[in-house]
Amino acid sequence: MASSKELSDFLKDVEKRAFKRVAYHVRNEESALDIVQDSMMRLAERYGDKPAQELTLLFQRILTNAMMDWFRRQKVQNALFSSFSDFQSDGDDTEEFDILESLSVAGVPPEFDNPQNNHERQQKLESIEVALLLLPMRQREAFLLRYWEDMDVAATASTMGCSEGSVKTHCSRAIHSLIKLLTAKGIRL
Repeated sequence: MASSKELSDFLKDVEKRAFKRVAYHVRNEESALDIVQDSMMRLAERYGDKPAQELTLLFQRILTNAMMDWFRRQKVQNALFSSFSDFQSDGDDTEEFDILESLSVAGVPPEFDNPQNNHERQQKLESIEVALLLLPMRQREAFLLRYWEDMDVAATASTMGCSEGSVKTHCSRAIHSLIKLLTAKGIRL
C-alpha cells in the first residue's frame, strides 16, 4: 500500500509531464488542466490504497480514459452547439494554448542567453510541435508515452489498451513520420 507521502510525491512528479501530454492532445490549456486534476483526484480517491509501484500504470490509464471522455463530450457538444461559433466576431482576441510558452525554464545555461540561438531553438521547437500535432492520435499517444513519459513497451501497451506489437508499430510509424516532416523543414535531430 502506498503511503500518503508516496502518493503525494508521485503526483508531484507526474503533474507537469501529464499536463504537457494532455495539452498536446486536447490543444486547450484549461481543459488539459481540468483533465489532469480530475485524473489525479480519481487516482487518490479510488486507488490510494494500491501499492506504490502500481500508481504509474493506474494513473496513465485514468488519464487516457479521461482524455477519451473529453473527446467524446466535445464531439457531442460540437454536434449540438456548433452554431454558437457563429456569434464570435472576427476581431475576438481569444488566445490559443502555446506549449512553448508553458515550458518552465530552470537553470538556464549561458549559451541559451543568445537571442539568435533562442530564436532558432524556438523555431525548431515550433516545428517539432507542429509535426507532433500532425501525427494520428494513436501514434502521437504511443510516441509521447514511450519517449516523453519514458514508459516501457509493456506499460505503454497496458495504458493504451493494445498489444505490445501495436505500440511498437505506432512508435515506429510516428518516428518515421516525424523524421520525414522535420527533414523536409531542414531540421536534423
